[in-house]
Amino acid sequence: MLRALGRLIGIGGLQLQLPLELEPPPTSGDDLRRVLVRLGLDRHYEVRLTRNRTVVVSFTSTEVRIHRGFLEAPEDTLRAVVEFVSARTRRKRAVARRELLAYRIPAHTRGSAKPHRALQQTHPADEPYAAQLIDRHARLNEEKFGGELSTVSIRVSRRLRSRLGHYAWRGQEGRPAEIVISRRHIRRDGWNEAEHTLLHEMVHQWQDETGRKVDHGREFRRMAREVGVAPQARRDVA
Repeated sequence: MLRALGRLIGIGGLQLQLPLELEPPPTSGDDLRRVLVRLGLDRHYEVRLTRNRTVVVSFTSTEVRIHRGFLEAPEDTLRAVVEFVSARTRRKRAVARRELLAYRIPAHTRGSAKPHRALQQTHPADEPYAAQLIDRHARLNEEKFGGELSTVSIRVSRRLRSRLGHYAWRGQEGRPAEIVISRRHIRRDGWNEAEHTLLHEMVHQWQDETGRKVDHGREFRRMAREVGVAPQARRDVA
């Protein structure tokens, strides 16, 4: 990165350009924090480097957690980090998130990859259920999330017994993000309950795609109430 510290000066009618000083690339969390503060990050944030392959940037009220691969990121990408943390609207944060996800983490900073587990597929007889869930996901995305969520794989499972649904976040077990809904749940409890479960898993998707921890904590409960879904980790249905 370059910081333009030079300026034109006149000597005997001649103009000379003072040489620019090179800003050395960051090599630590403190170095990266200084760059981010220069680009607009509030000074109260600490910066911690991670090797998390599923969430490359996340933040709390006092700390920004960022994959160490961003030590090599260009300034435009680091400005997106600042915008992601500082944005006051979902839409601005979504724009910044897309830019961050487009950045390719250098291979030598990724750490060892886990082997891919064989992906399960929806049973052919359950494809109509999956198609119905895909349509409902698109509608709920527009109605509840302003269309900001990504299109993800949605699978109907005949193996889920104790859970109604499941969200597998990006990179979990080496796979892309997906939502899984229990076939038994759909058949036993009907589409209204299945849609409620789908919306629950979409709140987890929102956590994942906005750099938050995927859990049932305070942020989950707040967003669940906002979109009109029961915030409990588990639900009993009739």
